[in-house]
Amino acid sequence: MTGAIDPMAHPLASGPLKAFPPAPAGITPEALRATQPPLDSLTTPLVSVDQGAIRDNIEAMRGWCESAGVGLAPHGKTTMSRALWLQQLEAGAWGITVATPWQLSVALGWGIPRIMLANALVQPAYLRLVGTALRETNTRIVVWADSLRAVEIMDTVLRTEPAVRPLEVLVELGQHGGRTGARTHEEAVEIASAVSASSVLALAGVAGYEGALAHHGDAASLTIIRDYLTRLAGLDDALRDSYDPRIDSAIVTAGGSAYFDVVAEVLAARHAPAEGREVLLRSGAYISHDDGFYRGITPLGRGGSREFRSAIHGWSTVVSRPEPGLALLDGGKRDFPFDEGLPEVQGVRHLGSERVEELPGARVTAMNDQHTFVELAAGSEISVGDVVRLGLSHPCTTFDKWRALVLIDDVRAERPRAVDVITTEFG
Repeated sequence: MTGAIDPMAHPLASGPLKAFPPAPAGITPEALRATQPPLDSLTTPLVSVDQGAIRDNIEAMRGWCESAGVGLAPHGKTTMSRALWLQQLEAGAWGITVATPWQLSVALGWGIPRIMLANALVQPAYLRLVGTALRETNTRIVVWADSLRAVEIMDTVLRTEPAVRPLEVLVELGQHGGRTGARTHEEAVEIASAVSASSVLALAGVAGYEGALAHHGDAASLTIIRDYLTRLAGLDDALRDSYDPRIDSAIVTAGGSAYFDVVAEVLAARHAPAEGREVLLRSGAYISHDDGFYRGITPLGRGGSREFRSAIHGWSTVVSRPEPGLALLDGGKRDFPFDEGLPEVQGVRHLGSERVEELPGARVTAMNDQHTFVELAAGSEISVGDVVRLGLSHPCTTFDKWRALVLIDDVRAERPRAVDVITTEFG
């Protein structure tokens, strides 16, 4: 895989990576790449990533953005994988968005050319790191601010060792009941004025996050999102003449993974890169999609010819059948996400078999740290030692449970093969 990181560079305190069989008969990541063993030769619990689905999803999003007339700075927090970030950049992404100063430091270490911190940067240690990057590299760094205090802290710290280039700042507009962001237009304008008054900061545009304002794809939810984005457009209009001439382009950014179609509808007319103006989506979950929350709310489900498909699946072995109608699996909350819905049962691979078969009527009812409870329909043929395939909801809390995920050729194949390893960096 292009840009893959060697997982063996990560020191292992003891034992193999999770999902890799133990020595001496084990499969190391290096050996996996060389031999491409069948997925059923690996141990459970594990999470597999479908290589073809990742590639198709990246291309679907690239094509959608091109048709909609917007740019893309995908949120890197979804995967925290350099290999996957590089694939997104190679497909034309503007840069990578991060959520925390620590993630920003990882992106700097990985040489990402354009980085947007979708958050305030007020920790002096990380501000000094950014100051060094602005002096010693050509990395474009953009951060957000939603308060005068944040502007004051950035100005005070960065003025101690001024860089040749200013730190670019987007004024974040929020909404009552939402997440961060100035609650009123007037507050946002005042913050913008403070940024413009600083010699070490540059007013570079406006930012917002609509995803916290609604959680459904119905007409009422879409109206809430559309009204908020109209307010964000109004702020851009009010500040346009104040954007710093030292920046490469002014930025208007919004768009998580649930409502990016509405973002394009309201803001795409502002996207004119040749004129120094860019509208950037920050969607991140599209790269792997899922079989839960994002499957139910994806904008591509509201129309259009392109589709995403889930690239992430859980695999877990039945370790107990203590009651009729109940199976306990060897993976739980430490292995699979549960914050946006429990996993769904997609089939079973009986011990000694290579094929996944249907398991009608089975459903996950609960999870412990290391176990998943599966309710079975009467007469289900499933035994201790069989492996259950799970559809997962919410990729962000899937990737962060794994230092290494198994990349497979195609989950739909009769016998999927492991072809590579994807490593993550979550600290």
